[in-house]
Amino acid sequence: MDANTIFNLILRLTIWLLLTNNFGLLNLAIGLAIALLLPQSRTAPVKIKDWLQVSWKIIKAIPQAYIEAIQMMLRPHNQEDFVRETVKAERTPGLIFLDIFLITFTPKTIVTKYDKQGWYEVHRVKPK
Repeated sequence: MDANTIFNLILRLTIWLLLTNNFGLLNLAIGLAIALLLPQSRTAPVKIKDWLQVSWKIIKAIPQAYIEAIQMMLRPHNQEDFVRETVKAERTPGLIFLDIFLITFTPKTIVTKYDKQGWYEVHRVKPK
């Protein structure tokens, strides 16, 4: 197994465990079986550096999400707009999923559209 396959299995297993909210041994075995049975994409191999960067961004996004939620409770955010963000070059489907997850994870932004030509449409809310 190459690094790309291992990271995809870890991503799929993590999503399974988060969706089921059950970290028991049987559920872990079921999740691993499903992760192995799902078809593998045949894209260019991902660099470990990219996975580590995205993992670090996810860790940093958790406190940011709490801060943004508190800001929205204290000050109304009545302004909204749509912006286009470009997809980083040569992203695998797993990394694109994690990018969309990161954008959507914080309360002030959500991805409304992903275009395979290389951009996300992001809805943002801001204070007046």
